[in-house]
Amino acid sequence: MLRISWTERKSNETVLIEANSRRSLIKTIRKRQASFLGHIMRREKLEHLITTGKLDGKRGRGKQRGKMMVGLKRWLGSGSSTETMTAMGHRKLWRNMIADASKHGTG
Repeated sequence: MLRISWTERKSNETVLIEANSRRSLIKTIRKRQASFLGHIMRREKLEHLITTGKLDGKRGRGKQRGKMMVGLKRWLGSGSSTETMTAMGHRKLWRNMIADASKHGTG
C-alpha cells in the first residue's frame, strides 16, 4: 500500500502514477449513463419523449444545460445522433458500443 504524508506536496497525477493506478470514476459514470439512456430509449414512454426533446413547453431562464446526448455521442465516438439512437434500440449493438467506448473512449 502506498503511504503519503499529508505534508508532502504531490499532485494527484503523481500519486496515481506511483500507485500504478488510473482514474476510473468518469468511465464508470459514462458507462452507467449510457446503459440507463439505452434503457430509457427502448421503453418509448414519457422519459423517451423528454430525452429526445419532443415535448412542447418553455425552457427555464438561465444558462442552457448541457445535453446528455451530446456528451454521450462524443464519448462513444459516434458520428451522428441518428446512428446513436438506432444503436440504442438494439440492445446487443448498444452494449458493444458501450464496451468499446469504455476501453478506448476518453473521460
